[in-house]
This record gives sequence, structure tokens and C-alpha cells, in this order.
Amino acid sequence: MTIKVLAFAGSPRRHGNSEMLLDWVLASMAEDPEVSVEKAALTEANINICRGCNACEKLNKCIQRDGMDIYHDKIIDADIILLSAPIYCMGIAAPAKALIDRMQVFRSRKYVLRLPVIPPERKGKRLGAFLASAGQDWPHVFDAAIPSVKCFYHVIDIRDADISYLMINHVDEKGAIGTHPTAQADAVQLGKTMIAEIRKRLAA
Repeated sequence: MTIKVLAFAGSPRRHGNSEMLLDWVLASMAEDPEVSVEKAALTEANINICRGCNACEKLNKCIQRDGMDIYHDKIIDADIILLSAPIYCMGIAAPAKALIDRMQVFRSRKYVLRLPVIPPERKGKRLGAFLASAGQDWPHVFDAAIPSVKCFYHVIDIRDADISYLMINHVDEKGAIGTHPTAQADAVQLGKTMIAEIRKRLAA
């Protein structure tokens, strides 16, 4: 049994704090020989912004031909989907938000066309996680990002209860998360926990 993990690194800055957090989780997951990991850096994925044209409400697909042609089916096929992003100006960073907005095609499929996003037998058998960093030390710094993240997962049939969160604040300079006292250990544990849980679900 191969467990498919799809990860999106959603920071404008490559290999920064949120991507380091993601890499720790993925490395932990990849220790399992039955896990297949694919990571996409959104700065290099050629995913355009949603145009708001609503053509997907009739066509059941986006009219744009770009990187989503690659990732559309991978999003459907994945057992675990991870999204990492920093917080910019109290909201989720632009590359991650562009990906979320392009989930409009799944929203149209699900709520307008009344078509399945994933096969019925896979419902409740997928997991998601949001990994985030922020420079500010305010406890509410992640609050504005959470509804967008929940929307992202909801329209691709990953339930709120099946989303994990690992959000580290007060890490601003590139690489600062490397000296955080718990971030790496928490990320490693999250990876192991998610693989153990998805294996149980897929075997059920």
C-alpha cells in the first residue's frame, strides 16, 4: 500500500521558516518506505490567480491552462495534503492564497454541479495539515489565515476534524525557526502521527 503525500510550500521566500517546518514533517513521513512524497513550491508551480469568471460552474473545469493542469488530479489522488505558508500582514501569504482561490473549480463541482470531488469510498480517509510561521509574537497572528485554510480543505473533501495545525510565531529572520525549542520535534511527531492515522484509515 502506497500512501500518497502532496505538499505545497506556499511562501514567496524559498527555504524559509514555513518551508523548513514543512520539510521536517515530510522527512519524518518519508522514513516510512510505503510513503510517496511530492512537494511543490508555489513560487515555481505556475499557478495563476483565479479570474472569478465562474466558467467552472458550467464547464466543470478551469478555463486557464497553467500549473493547475498538473496539480488538479494530484490533489484528488493524494491521501495527505499539506500546505505551508508564512503570515504576511496578518493574512496567509499570496502564493498560498492563490492556490486556495483556484480551488473554486472544486467548489463549483461540489456545490453548483453537485458532482463528487473524490469517490464516495474515500470520504473520511484523507488528512490535511497547515504549517505556518509568523514574525509577530501575538497569539492571534494566525487567526485570519485559518478560515481560508479550512475552505481549502473543505472543498476538496477533507473535513475540519481531519486538519492538523502546526503554527510557530515569533520567527522572522530566514532560518530562525531552526533555533525554536520545539518546532522541529513537533514537526517530526506530526509527520509520524499523520502517517499512523492514515494507514489505519486506508486499511479500514
